[in-house]
Amino acid sequence: MIDLSRRLTAEGLGTGLLVATVVGSGIMAETLTTDIALALLANTIATGAILVVLIATLGPISGAHFNPVVSLVFALRRELPARDAGLYTLAQLIGGVLGAIAAHAMFALPLLQASTRVRTGGAQWFSEGVAAFGLVAVILAGIRFERKSVPMLVGLYITAAYWFTASTSFANPAVAIARSFTDTFSGIRPLDLPGFILAQVAGALVALALMSWLLRVPSGGDLPINPEDPS
Repeated sequence: MIDLSRRLTAEGLGTGLLVATVVGSGIMAETLTTDIALALLANTIATGAILVVLIATLGPISGAHFNPVVSLVFALRRELPARDAGLYTLAQLIGGVLGAIAAHAMFALPLLQASTRVRTGGAQWFSEGVAAFGLVAVILAGIRFERKSVPMLVGLYITAAYWFTASTSFANPAVAIARSFTDTFSGIRPLDLPGFILAQVAGALVALALMSWLLRVPSGGDLPINPEDPS
């Protein structure tokens, strides 16, 4: 196994680059167009693309969680020690904030900001629950059946979820916290974080419960390729 220091560095680096992409592409989009739909599309494409790259390249080092709820899920599955999961979360939080700062620096903006963008309400919270549920479900099913495709599966899922959720699918407490430090297109008010984070954790836990049952290996061996074949 790769030593913990390198795994933590990979988690911090990956989360930082993810946030830098989310925030930076949002700033670039706002600079180039006043069309909100076009700006969101640009933000979406950049985010989905970087997720594929980061998971493919850093996954072999740390598992490429870049997300505290993903680390929580693997800790509950006893595939990641609880202490390591806590340290993963700390690395993700630090990396995410540094990523937001790096995005500001690239566009000559104040490095530290407090977001004023309002993102709250039942629809937004439910959206975050759905977003996190889908993300965890895709990861667990992908690992079970298409491990090599997980980077693409996650990138495509988030690309879609940007558009089918009212919240634009943060689905990640570390990214949400980091985005509270930018008063730009992708920001979120610090006041709105608790609702988002609670919804994300709830969605992830529901996905873990459902997928643990759905993907359970029968006593006779592997899940059948043909669902109608009981063998």
